[in-house]
Amino acid sequence: MADEKNPSRGNGGGANGGSNVGSNGGKTGKVGLVERVSTGVKDDIHALKTDIPSKAKEQIEGLKDPTKTQVYTSIFRHKHDDTPRNRALGVLSNVFLHLHPAKINRDAVRYSYTWGMGGITFYLFIILTYTGVLLMFYYHPSKVQAFRDVLYLEHDVPFGKILRNMHRWAAHLMVIAVWLHMFRVFLTGSYKKPREFNWNIGVLLLVFTLLLSFTGYLLPDDQLGFWAVTVGTNMARATPLLGHEGPFGSMLGMTPYNDVRFGLLGGSIVDANALLRSYIWHCIGIPIVASVLMIVHFWRVRKDGGISGPAPVMLEAEADKPRRGPKAAGE
Repeated sequence: MADEKNPSRGNGGGANGGSNVGSNGGKTGKVGLVERVSTGVKDDIHALKTDIPSKAKEQIEGLKDPTKTQVYTSIFRHKHDDTPRNRALGVLSNVFLHLHPAKINRDAVRYSYTWGMGGITFYLFIILTYTGVLLMFYYHPSKVQAFRDVLYLEHDVPFGKILRNMHRWAAHLMVIAVWLHMFRVFLTGSYKKPREFNWNIGVLLLVFTLLLSFTGYLLPDDQLGFWAVTVGTNMARATPLLGHEGPFGSMLGMTPYNDVRFGLLGGSIVDANALLRSYIWHCIGIPIVASVLMIVHFWRVRKDGGISGPAPVMLEAEADKPRRGPKAAGE
Protein backbone atom coordinates (compact mmCIF):
# COMPACT_ATOMS: atom_id res chain seq x y z
CA MET A 1 0.00 0.00 0.00
CA ALA A 2 2.82 2.28 0.85
CA ASP A 3 4.19 1.74 -2.62
CA GLU A 4 0.82 2.44 -4.13
CA LYS A 5 0.36 5.59 -2.06
CA ASN A 6 3.79 6.90 -2.88
CA PRO A 7 4.69 5.49 -6.26
CA SER A 8 7.23 8.20 -6.90
CA ARG A 9 9.36 6.79 -4.11
CA GLY A 10 9.57 3.43 -5.80
CA ASN A 11 10.23 5.00 -9.16
CA GLY A 12 12.93 7.18 -7.71
CA GLY A 13 14.64 4.17 -6.22
CA GLY A 14 14.48 2.44 -9.58
CA ALA A 15 16.01 5.43 -11.29
CA ASN A 16 18.84 5.59 -8.81
CA GLY A 17 19.46 1.94 -9.23
CA GLY A 18 19.50 2.31 -13.02
CA SER A 19 22.00 5.14 -12.85
CA ASN A 20 24.28 3.06 -10.66
CA VAL A 21 24.18 0.22 -13.14
CA GLY A 22 24.85 2.58 -16.08
CA SER A 23 27.84 4.16 -14.39
CA ASN A 24 29.30 0.76 -13.62
CA GLY A 25 28.75 -0.29 -17.23
CA GLY A 26 30.43 2.91 -18.53
CA LYS A 27 33.46 2.28 -16.35
CA THR A 28 33.67 -1.27 -17.61
CA GLY A 29 33.42 -0.05 -21.24
CA LYS A 30 36.18 2.50 -20.70
CA VAL A 31 38.42 -0.15 -19.18
CA GLY A 32 37.77 -2.45 -22.13
CA LEU A 33 38.55 0.35 -24.61
CA VAL A 34 41.83 1.13 -22.84
CA GLU A 35 42.76 -2.54 -22.90
CA ARG A 36 42.03 -2.79 -26.60
CA VAL A 37 44.04 0.34 -27.37
CA SER A 38 46.98 -0.84 -25.31
CA THR A 39 46.82 -4.26 -26.93
CA GLY A 40 46.77 -2.65 -30.39
CA VAL A 41 49.76 -0.47 -29.52
CA LYS A 42 51.68 -3.49 -28.28
CA ASP A 43 50.87 -5.36 -31.49
CA ASP A 44 52.02 -2.38 -33.58
CA ILE A 45 55.28 -2.13 -31.67
CA HIS A 46 55.85 -5.85 -32.10
CA ALA A 47 55.08 -5.57 -35.80
CA LEU A 48 57.53 -2.70 -36.16
CA LYS A 49 60.24 -4.72 -34.47
CA THR A 50 59.73 -7.53 -36.96
CA ASP A 51 58.91 -5.44 -40.06
CA ILE A 52 61.70 -2.86 -39.86
CA PRO A 53 64.51 -5.43 -40.18
CA SER A 54 62.72 -7.13 -43.06
CA LYS A 55 62.11 -3.78 -44.80
CA ALA A 56 65.74 -2.81 -44.27
CA LYS A 57 66.79 -6.14 -45.74
CA GLU A 58 64.56 -5.50 -48.78
CA GLN A 59 66.10 -2.07 -49.24
CA ILE A 60 69.60 -3.50 -49.10
CA GLU A 61 68.66 -6.18 -51.61
CA GLY A 62 67.11 -3.48 -53.78
CA LEU A 63 70.39 -1.56 -53.79
CA LYS A 64 72.14 -4.71 -54.93
CA ASP A 65 69.61 -5.29 -57.73
CA PRO A 66 67.52 -2.14 -58.47
CA THR A 67 65.51 -3.94 -61.16
CA LYS A 68 63.63 -5.89 -58.47
CA THR A 69 62.44 -2.91 -56.42
CA GLN A 70 58.82 -1.74 -56.42
CA VAL A 71 59.83 1.68 -57.75
CA TYR A 72 61.61 0.16 -60.74
CA THR A 73 58.81 -2.28 -61.55
CA SER A 74 56.25 0.53 -61.35
CA ILE A 75 58.18 2.41 -64.05
CA PHE A 76 59.40 -0.48 -66.19
CA ARG A 77 56.48 -2.88 -66.25
CA HIS A 78 58.05 -5.61 -68.36
CA LYS A 79 61.00 -7.79 -67.55
CA HIS A 80 64.10 -7.15 -69.59
CA ASP A 81 64.59 -10.78 -70.50
CA ASP A 82 66.80 -11.57 -73.44
CA THR A 83 63.96 -12.01 -75.91
CA PRO A 84 62.98 -9.64 -78.73
CA ARG A 85 59.36 -9.47 -77.51
CA ASN A 86 60.18 -8.42 -73.96
CA ARG A 87 62.75 -5.91 -75.12
CA ALA A 88 60.22 -4.32 -77.47
CA LEU A 89 57.50 -4.28 -74.79
CA GLY A 90 59.90 -2.74 -72.27
CA VAL A 91 60.54 0.15 -74.67
CA LEU A 92 57.03 0.66 -76.04
CA SER A 93 55.22 0.55 -72.68
CA ASN A 94 57.42 3.15 -70.94
CA VAL A 95 56.66 6.87 -71.16
CA PHE A 96 60.37 7.75 -71.35
CA LEU A 97 61.67 4.96 -73.53
CA HIS A 98 58.85 4.89 -76.09
CA LEU A 99 60.36 7.97 -77.71
CA HIS A 100 63.13 5.68 -78.95
CA PRO A 101 62.55 2.94 -81.52
CA ALA A 102 62.30 -0.63 -80.29
CA LYS A 103 64.77 -1.73 -82.96
CA ILE A 104 67.46 0.17 -84.82
CA ASN A 105 69.96 -0.54 -87.53
CA ARG A 106 73.16 -1.30 -85.68
CA ASP A 107 75.34 0.11 -88.43
CA ALA A 108 73.33 3.35 -88.76
CA VAL A 109 74.16 4.54 -85.23
CA ARG A 110 77.92 4.19 -85.46
CA TYR A 111 79.69 7.48 -84.71
CA SER A 112 81.92 6.84 -87.69
CA TYR A 113 78.75 7.00 -89.82
CA THR A 114 76.58 9.70 -88.19
CA TRP A 115 79.38 11.76 -86.55
CA GLY A 116 76.78 12.45 -83.83
CA MET A 117 76.21 15.91 -85.31
CA GLY A 118 72.42 15.91 -84.92
CA GLY A 119 72.62 15.15 -81.20
CA ILE A 120 75.47 17.62 -80.70
CA THR A 121 73.44 20.36 -82.41
CA PHE A 122 70.45 19.74 -80.14
CA TYR A 123 72.75 19.67 -77.08
CA LEU A 124 74.20 23.06 -78.07
CA PHE A 125 70.67 24.43 -78.51
CA ILE A 126 69.87 23.39 -74.92
CA ILE A 127 73.04 25.15 -73.69
CA LEU A 128 72.11 28.28 -75.64
CA THR A 129 68.59 28.27 -74.19
CA TYR A 130 69.84 27.88 -70.62
CA THR A 131 72.62 30.47 -70.84
CA GLY A 132 70.37 32.83 -72.82
CA VAL A 133 67.70 32.81 -70.10
CA LEU A 134 70.36 33.64 -67.50
CA LEU A 135 71.71 36.48 -69.65
CA MET A 136 68.22 37.97 -69.95
CA PHE A 137 68.27 38.75 -66.20
CA TYR A 138 71.08 41.27 -66.77
CA TYR A 139 70.15 42.79 -70.13
CA HIS A 140 67.93 45.69 -71.22
CA PRO A 141 67.26 46.08 -74.99
CA SER A 142 67.72 49.85 -75.09
CA LYS A 143 70.37 52.02 -76.74
CA VAL A 144 71.32 53.62 -73.43
CA GLN A 145 71.58 50.47 -71.33
CA ALA A 146 72.50 47.56 -73.65
CA PHE A 147 76.26 48.06 -73.90
CA ARG A 148 76.49 49.06 -70.22
CA ASP A 149 74.77 45.81 -69.31
CA VAL A 150 77.36 43.85 -71.27
CA LEU A 151 80.18 45.62 -69.45
CA TYR A 152 78.46 45.07 -66.10
CA LEU A 153 77.98 41.40 -66.93
CA GLU A 154 81.63 40.89 -67.84
CA HIS A 155 83.24 42.83 -65.01
CA ASP A 156 80.86 42.80 -62.03
CA VAL A 157 78.51 39.79 -62.24
CA PRO A 158 80.05 36.63 -60.72
CA PHE A 159 80.91 34.22 -63.54
CA GLY A 160 79.26 36.66 -65.94
CA LYS A 161 82.13 36.61 -68.42
CA ILE A 162 82.22 32.82 -68.63
CA LEU A 163 78.42 32.81 -68.98
CA ARG A 164 78.54 35.17 -71.94
CA ASN A 165 81.43 33.25 -73.53
CA MET A 166 79.54 29.96 -73.15
CA HIS A 167 76.60 31.49 -75.00
CA ARG A 168 78.79 33.00 -77.71
CA TRP A 169 80.92 29.93 -78.40
CA ALA A 170 77.93 27.59 -78.26
CA ALA A 171 76.30 29.74 -80.95
CA HIS A 172 79.38 29.46 -83.19
CA LEU A 173 79.62 25.71 -82.60
CA MET A 174 75.92 25.22 -83.34
CA VAL A 175 76.31 26.78 -86.77
CA ILE A 176 79.29 24.51 -87.48
CA ALA A 177 77.47 21.44 -86.16
CA VAL A 178 74.40 22.12 -88.32
CA TRP A 179 76.59 22.45 -91.42
CA LEU A 180 78.45 19.22 -90.63
CA HIS A 181 75.18 17.42 -89.94
CA MET A 182 73.72 18.43 -93.30
CA PHE A 183 77.02 17.59 -95.02
CA ARG A 184 76.88 14.08 -93.53
CA VAL A 185 73.24 13.66 -94.53
CA PHE A 186 74.09 14.68 -98.08
CA LEU A 187 77.11 12.36 -98.29
CA THR A 188 75.13 9.34 -97.09
CA GLY A 189 72.11 10.09 -99.29
CA SER A 190 69.80 10.39 -96.29
CA TYR A 191 67.81 13.11 -98.04
CA LYS A 192 66.38 10.64 -100.56
CA LYS A 193 63.03 8.85 -100.49
CA PRO A 194 61.21 8.67 -98.08
CA ARG A 195 63.06 11.46 -96.25
CA GLU A 196 62.61 14.37 -98.66
CA PHE A 197 60.22 16.25 -96.35
CA ASN A 198 62.53 15.93 -93.36
CA TRP A 199 65.43 17.22 -95.47
CA ASN A 200 63.43 20.38 -96.17
CA ILE A 201 62.71 20.74 -92.45
CA GLY A 202 66.45 20.50 -91.86
CA VAL A 203 67.12 23.24 -94.41
CA LEU A 204 64.65 25.51 -92.61
CA LEU A 205 66.37 24.74 -89.30
CA LEU A 206 69.69 25.77 -90.87
CA VAL A 207 68.16 29.09 -91.97
CA PHE A 208 66.72 29.76 -88.51
CA THR A 209 70.06 28.86 -86.91
CA LEU A 210 71.76 31.49 -89.05
CA LEU A 211 69.02 34.00 -88.21
CA LEU A 212 69.53 33.34 -84.51
CA SER A 213 73.22 34.15 -84.86
CA PHE A 214 72.49 37.23 -86.97
CA THR A 215 69.92 38.70 -84.58
CA GLY A 216 72.15 38.00 -81.59
CA TYR A 217 75.01 39.93 -83.18
CA LEU A 218 73.36 43.31 -82.58
CA LEU A 219 72.36 42.75 -78.95
CA PRO A 220 75.69 43.85 -77.36
CA ASP A 221 75.20 47.14 -79.28
CA ASP A 222 78.93 47.49 -79.94
CA GLN A 223 80.71 48.55 -83.14
CA LEU A 224 81.05 44.97 -84.38
CA GLY A 225 77.34 44.28 -84.03
CA PHE A 226 76.32 47.65 -85.45
CA TRP A 227 78.30 47.31 -88.68
CA ALA A 228 77.54 43.60 -89.09
CA VAL A 229 73.81 44.29 -88.97
CA THR A 230 74.26 47.33 -91.23
CA VAL A 231 75.98 45.23 -93.89
CA GLY A 232 73.50 42.36 -93.52
CA THR A 233 70.41 44.50 -93.80
CA ASN A 234 71.88 46.42 -96.73
CA MET A 235 72.23 43.09 -98.49
CA ALA A 236 68.54 42.50 -97.79
CA ARG A 237 67.72 45.48 -99.98
CA ALA A 238 68.70 43.37 -102.99
CA THR A 239 66.38 40.48 -102.09
CA PRO A 240 64.29 39.43 -105.11
CA LEU A 241 60.69 40.61 -104.88
CA LEU A 242 61.09 41.81 -101.26
CA GLY A 243 63.88 44.38 -101.57
CA HIS A 244 63.48 47.71 -103.33
CA GLU A 245 66.83 47.22 -105.11
CA GLY A 246 66.24 43.55 -105.93
CA PRO A 247 64.78 41.98 -109.09
CA PHE A 248 61.10 42.73 -109.58
CA GLY A 249 61.00 44.67 -106.31
CA SER A 250 60.06 47.97 -107.91
CA MET A 251 57.34 46.22 -109.90
CA LEU A 252 55.72 45.19 -106.61
CA GLY A 253 55.92 48.71 -105.23
CA MET A 254 58.85 48.17 -102.87
CA THR A 255 60.50 51.33 -101.53
CA PRO A 256 63.14 51.97 -98.82
CA TYR A 257 60.24 52.48 -96.41
CA ASN A 258 58.26 49.28 -96.94
CA ASP A 259 60.71 46.56 -98.10
CA VAL A 260 62.23 43.69 -96.13
CA ARG A 261 65.09 45.84 -94.79
CA PHE A 262 62.64 48.31 -93.32
CA GLY A 263 60.77 45.42 -91.70
CA LEU A 264 63.95 43.97 -90.17
CA LEU A 265 65.13 47.28 -88.73
CA GLY A 266 61.82 48.84 -87.86
CA GLY A 267 63.04 51.93 -89.72
CA SER A 268 65.57 53.06 -92.28
CA ILE A 269 68.64 53.03 -89.96
CA VAL A 270 70.11 50.76 -87.27
CA ASP A 271 68.78 52.40 -84.10
CA ALA A 272 66.69 51.59 -81.03
CA ASN A 273 63.90 50.00 -83.07
CA ALA A 274 66.38 47.60 -84.73
CA LEU A 275 67.80 46.63 -81.32
CA LEU A 276 64.35 45.93 -79.88
CA ARG A 277 63.28 43.90 -82.92
CA SER A 278 66.49 41.86 -82.86
CA TYR A 279 65.95 41.16 -79.16
CA ILE A 280 62.35 39.96 -79.67
CA TRP A 281 63.22 37.80 -82.68
CA HIS A 282 66.33 36.38 -80.97
CA CYS A 283 64.74 35.58 -77.60
CA ILE A 284 61.12 34.77 -78.46
CA GLY A 285 60.13 34.52 -82.11
CA ILE A 286 62.85 32.41 -83.74
CA PRO A 287 63.40 30.01 -80.76
CA ILE A 288 59.68 29.14 -80.71
CA VAL A 289 59.59 28.44 -84.44
CA ALA A 290 62.87 26.50 -84.30
CA SER A 291 61.61 24.40 -81.37
CA VAL A 292 58.47 23.43 -83.28
CA LEU A 293 60.52 22.51 -86.35
CA MET A 294 62.90 20.42 -84.22
CA ILE A 295 59.96 18.48 -82.76
CA VAL A 296 58.69 17.79 -86.27
CA HIS A 297 62.23 16.88 -87.39
CA PHE A 298 62.73 14.33 -84.59
CA TRP A 299 59.25 12.89 -85.12
CA ARG A 300 59.84 12.43 -88.83
CA VAL A 301 63.12 10.63 -88.17
CA ARG A 302 61.07 8.01 -86.34
CA LYS A 303 58.22 7.92 -88.85
CA ASP A 304 60.58 7.62 -91.83
CA GLY A 305 62.18 4.46 -90.49
CA GLY A 306 64.79 5.81 -88.12
CA ILE A 307 68.28 7.04 -88.98
CA SER A 308 69.14 6.03 -92.51
CA GLY A 309 72.22 3.90 -92.70
CA PRO A 310 74.23 1.54 -94.86
CA ALA A 311 73.08 -1.97 -95.70
CA PRO A 312 73.11 -4.23 -92.62
CA VAL A 313 76.42 -5.96 -92.12
CA MET A 314 76.48 -9.47 -90.65
CA LEU A 315 79.04 -9.94 -87.91
CA GLU A 316 81.48 -12.79 -88.14
CA ALA A 317 79.99 -14.28 -84.96
CA GLU A 318 76.56 -14.32 -86.61
CA ALA A 319 77.68 -15.98 -89.82
CA ASP A 320 77.59 -19.49 -88.32
CA LYS A 321 74.12 -19.12 -86.80
CA PRO A 322 71.21 -20.70 -88.75
CA ARG A 323 69.03 -18.09 -90.45
CA ARG A 324 65.31 -17.91 -89.71
CA GLY A 325 62.36 -16.72 -91.72
CA PRO A 326 60.84 -17.36 -95.15
CA LYS A 327 64.02 -16.46 -97.05
CA ALA A 328 66.07 -18.98 -95.13
CA ALA A 329 63.40 -21.65 -95.71
CA GLY A 330 63.37 -21.01 -99.44
CA GLU A 331 67.16 -21.07 -99.80
